[in-house]
Amino acid sequence: MEHIAHTVKQFLRDEDGVTAIEYGLIASLIAVVIIVSVQTVGNKLNAVFDYIQTKLVTP
Repeated sequence: MEHIAHTVKQFLRDEDGVTAIEYGLIASLIAVVIIVSVQTVGNKLNAVFDYIQTKLVTP
């Protein structure tokens, strides 16, 4: 019984899993920021090309 209690206490003190979860959350947050940034830049770039296209087509 003492072995089980010791194992449970050791499991609760172990912070490796918590650290891995934190790194996973940080990585996913960075990925979301990158995706949103790329979409925003892409939309603005698309608007610029549309503007250029209308100016080239219209005499």
